[in-house]
Amino acid sequence: MSISAIIEAFLALSKWELCATVLGITYIILAAKESIWCWPAAFLSTLIYTVLFWEGQLPMQSILNFYYMGMAVYGFQLWRKNQTQELSFRIKKLSFNQHLIYIFGAGLLSIAIGSFTATTVSQYPYLDSAIMIFSVINTYLMAQKVLDNWIYWLFINTAAIYLYWQTGFYVTIVMFCIYFILAIFGFFEWKESRKKQKLAAIMKTS
Repeated sequence: MSISAIIEAFLALSKWELCATVLGITYIILAAKESIWCWPAAFLSTLIYTVLFWEGQLPMQSILNFYYMGMAVYGFQLWRKNQTQELSFRIKKLSFNQHLIYIFGAGLLSIAIGSFTATTVSQYPYLDSAIMIFSVINTYLMAQKVLDNWIYWLFINTAAIYLYWQTGFYVTIVMFCIYFILAIFGFFEWKESRKKQKLAAIMKTS
């Protein structure tokens, strides 16, 4: 793909894709700040992407964004419920065994679903499926305030950038490049917040 072709793609940009991109970036920034309003932004962004990816023959990405819509509702309700119980809803970390279960379990599911979609309409069945499965689990980890979710997003976003490059979602690539940077920002924000929460818990019990 030439540079001129990429520029033409930006000029012919769908207003809906641009809207979803802006909302998606807003979601990550607010999530890094632990703002409950990240979830409404996520809901609107993923609603748009559900339609766009289905029309672009990326069924797993469309299903993934439909799932994101549900997780946006779940995340909003969960964070709102725990706003007055900060110490009982602290930022957590996965154990080594939990990391292994996540990686191998998601990997096997990705292969299984990729094998199925290889015979249907998916252009990149295994990559499409892997991004969907890992993102599904990782979004749940974010809603549960698991610090490690930001590290996994770095790998997921890298894979997504390659997929969208191959399928022509160039503005979405820009969004995922920003996501990559914001995931680093989010990790350090949550890491610092976790330190403060642990200190507050110690002070409360002393």
